[in-house]
Amino acid sequence: MNHDEERIWLIRYLLDENAEYKDISIPSDASDQWRLLRSLMNVRQAESIGEDYLSVQDGFLQEEIRRKGITGISSLEPVEGNLYLWQGDITTLRCDAIVNAANSGMTGCYVPCHGCIDNAIHTYAGIQLRLECSETMRKQGHEEETGKAKITRGWNLPSSHVIHIVGPIVYTGKPSAEDRRLLSSCYRSCLALADENNLGSIAFCCISTGEFHFPNRDAAKIAIETVRDYLRKTGSRIKVVFNVFKDEDKRTYEGLFREYKEAQK
Repeated sequence: MNHDEERIWLIRYLLDENAEYKDISIPSDASDQWRLLRSLMNVRQAESIGEDYLSVQDGFLQEEIRRKGITGISSLEPVEGNLYLWQGDITTLRCDAIVNAANSGMTGCYVPCHGCIDNAIHTYAGIQLRLECSETMRKQGHEEETGKAKITRGWNLPSSHVIHIVGPIVYTGKPSAEDRRLLSSCYRSCLALADENNLGSIAFCCISTGEFHFPNRDAAKIAIETVRDYLRKTGSRIKVVFNVFKDEDKRTYEGLFREYKEAQK
């Protein structure tokens, strides 16, 4: 099968799984087909599936990511010591682990084609990621606490692992001292887990911003200061990438790094 045929085959497989989908027709446009496939993957519960599906899915997703363009951490230039700033799609970054801003259920976003990073990571990793997360949570027996981290395989992502973290939600518009403490804990927990697993590099998304309403500049400042503090106190040599997607966030991080550099003169 070529790439287009694989996409249609995967859609038909998932439609045939559920009798409620019997009246859904497959659109003719490739982008609409991808949206339907992604939606079906997003809403699917954590249930086992045939090896024939996984074989086709894996090849399809790896080709999708390849077409988007993969960036290796080895091609990046540090902005300070072992710290890097990179603007791009985190699902296309090749490093030892990327960080997923998860919810307390820890099994991904179930809203079809939602714009959150949790949805994107689970989509391009493939349905195996939800299955692994679900098994981890089943064994744990309760929802994940804010500031605690879990590690899984990366499956079809270029990065070998995903570290899942639940960040604090800011309800009042202004983060409290506890919100700040919890966000700092998120970064320390992820770094400690990465070091425990002997990972050489990790890429952080902007934890708790966006859907969780933590002010972007405050979150970025906490992120940089916490990572610096962790590396200084532990002596860890892990390479840390601050991944941003929006131009505004890139300018924020650049400004904070610039301010720090000037203060050191």
